[in-house]
Amino acid sequence: MILYEYPLHERIRTYLRLGHLFLRLNQLVARLEPIDHHYAIATIFEIMDVIALRSELKSDLLKDIDKQKHILEGYRGNPEISESVLNDVIGQFNHCFEALNRQTGKSGKNLSDNDWLMSIRSRINIPGGTCEFDLPSYHAWQHKNSAIRQADLQQWCSTLSPLADAVQVLLKLWRDSGIPQKVIAHDGKFQQHMPHGRTFLLVRLGFEASQEIVPEISGNRLMVSVRLMRHGEDHRLVPATEDVPFDLSLCA
Repeated sequence: MILYEYPLHERIRTYLRLGHLFLRLNQLVARLEPIDHHYAIATIFEIMDVIALRSELKSDLLKDIDKQKHILEGYRGNPEISESVLNDVIGQFNHCFEALNRQTGKSGKNLSDNDWLMSIRSRINIPGGTCEFDLPSYHAWQHKNSAIRQADLQQWCSTLSPLADAVQVLLKLWRDSGIPQKVIAHDGKFQQHMPHGRTFLLVRLGFEASQEIVPEISGNRLMVSVRLMRHGEDHRLVPATEDVPFDLSLCA
């Protein structure tokens, strides 16, 4: 199953981008090759760029965590809800809130104060800008033992951990809130009006890999539209014109 997600609010768009980058970062840091650690550093810089684009990111996260925590507290005493599971989830939200709230300034500020990292950041977007003759110190670092490089990366990532944990716990809760429904895109097109009385934040579409479908999604708080495409010659996208079943989840 291939999942596609589409945000229905600008702050959710930012959370999804950060979630994507943190997932990539964790995978790269766990590997051992210098080239993987090079792209781990590049990913850290991408995360810093996303943070810089949304000045209210920290306050948005704190508000969303607090809101979800109060919603969860309302389930106490419900016989259909496991009290131990509820306590565990609320505990995660409390931990994320406290860790993020303790941070002074923007997430990643310590990284911006690291002159060595910033020397790499200033050249990493220049084609070939991190060659050994441009950044000999960085070249030497890449030849250190993998355990030393990993320790450095983990230290740099630690300043981003409160942000990463907050984003992941919120995205998991919202994703889990959506119940997949089987729907059909007739002639490769689908529209869904949002149910009244609820504010949805995220749309998730699930396709079998064998369908070889690429969805083009647009939406807002009132409606979501999907046009299904597939790769033609030279990987150009062409419309799918048949009826295509897929899973649709509306997440609030």
